[in-house]
Amino acid sequence: MIDKKFWSKRKVFLTGHTGFKGGWLSLWLNNLNCDITGYSLKAPTNPAIFFDTNVGDIVTKNIEKDVRNFDNLKNEIQQAEPEIVIHMAAQSLVRESYEDPKGTFSTNVMGTVNVLESVRSAPSVKAVLIVTTDKCYENREWLWGYRENDRMGGHDPYSSSKACAELAAAAYRKSFFQNSGVAVATARAGNVIGGGDWSKDRIVPDAVRAFKDGKKLVVRNPLAIRPWQYVLEPLGGYLLLCQKLVSEPVKYSEAWNFGPNSENEVSVRELVEYIARTWGNNAVWQQDQQGNPHEARTLKLDCSKANALLNWKPIWTYRRALEETIGWYRAWTDDGKNMQNITLQYIDKFQREMNNG
Repeated sequence: MIDKKFWSKRKVFLTGHTGFKGGWLSLWLNNLNCDITGYSLKAPTNPAIFFDTNVGDIVTKNIEKDVRNFDNLKNEIQQAEPEIVIHMAAQSLVRESYEDPKGTFSTNVMGTVNVLESVRSAPSVKAVLIVTTDKCYENREWLWGYRENDRMGGHDPYSSSKACAELAAAAYRKSFFQNSGVAVATARAGNVIGGGDWSKDRIVPDAVRAFKDGKKLVVRNPLAIRPWQYVLEPLGGYLLLCQKLVSEPVKYSEAWNFGPNSENEVSVRELVEYIARTWGNNAVWQQDQQGNPHEARTLKLDCSKANALLNWKPIWTYRRALEETIGWYRAWTDDGKNMQNITLQYIDKFQREMNNG
């Protein structure tokens, strides 16, 4: 269960709070009465969940700086005196990593190193959670899910950079934090969907942009299979894991998968067709006939460890996740006002279902 008493007034330093998942987590942490310091570049899009729900107003301190600037990051962590550091700041798009591989590696690898190095001089910190991705695994197009002890890899710069971040976190854990009382864990989630994502080259925001304008959605890889999950599913896992990291740092300082059940690992085509039916208004799509950079065909996660040791499990099917997601976008399209309250209602509803099992 998410323990409200544990989180109340606890100091959390969150990087990437202006991003999609970071915005949702900021709102959830605020709902738990946390003292939040957000550290990130400006929101990468406008609209964005950060602007739509006024995230900048609910964090205790809103810092718009780059995780690649070590001195700034170190000073801000020391001043904030957090007990928990959650690192989510990243260059998170596969196609952009082909366009800017150097920037992707710099942000995702050295940004992670800067966070871990900053924590070494921050005595207040009890737990660090480094959020990476399911794409950190060396993809062999297996039909079964990857486990936490499977080999790291990555064909594209984004995936490879996240594998490197995993290796950096493991090295810091073993070299500097193993006997320090500071927990260091990593979290690998699947393809998240939810309201407020406006990133380019992501299937749900691309669909929303096309369908609301009455245009045809162009899909790159309709046969690709992905582990689809609602945005709050992995975030709930992160919160549960952080609770454990503080109470039992040695036992839980490991890598963790937070993915959907196998029935939610479906093709892009199936997902898009369900979105189109749910959206209505004669929404249609077609396959992109142009050449595109390499992307994995099949990607699944084995979450047995989180199920067994954290008592974490997915709650919503991908269909339920899509219905809730499209409901959010419809509210934004129809009015766009009170999106913070609407988003908090989604969080309250999800947390109740999560805690009720």
